[in-house]
Amino acid sequence: MNFPKELQYTKDHEWVSVEGNIATVGITDFAQKELGDIVFVEVDTVGESLETGEIFGTVEAVKTVSDLFMPITGEVVELNEQLEDSPELVNDDPYGEGWMIKIKIEEGTTHSLLSPEEYTAIIGQ
Repeated sequence: MNFPKELQYTKDHEWVSVEGNIATVGITDFAQKELGDIVFVEVDTVGESLETGEIFGTVEAVKTVSDLFMPITGEVVELNEQLEDSPELVNDDPYGEGWMIKIKIEEGTTHSLLSPEEYTAIIGQ
């Protein structure tokens, strides 16, 4: 499985890329493989400020629906609109075109994120 070294991760299987005060968020390669074929991504929290661990949306696969959890505290400022018509991008390119949201980070909230090594230890890879 692929876990890019430049990203940070959560125990809930999200990845985070931080640039300045904006974080891009998606689900990991491990998560998309566990879910299977993704058919729908729903995020209706754009413009809302949410705390770490709160639900920001859901991802629906053929067999299940799974909540998406905020990896860090901040305001959801953007949704990847490509996912409305092409949710399979999450399966095809989870770390690229399959990103889900962008967050304006609240200062000092990235301390709980995991390194790639810590994340792979959690999932047993």
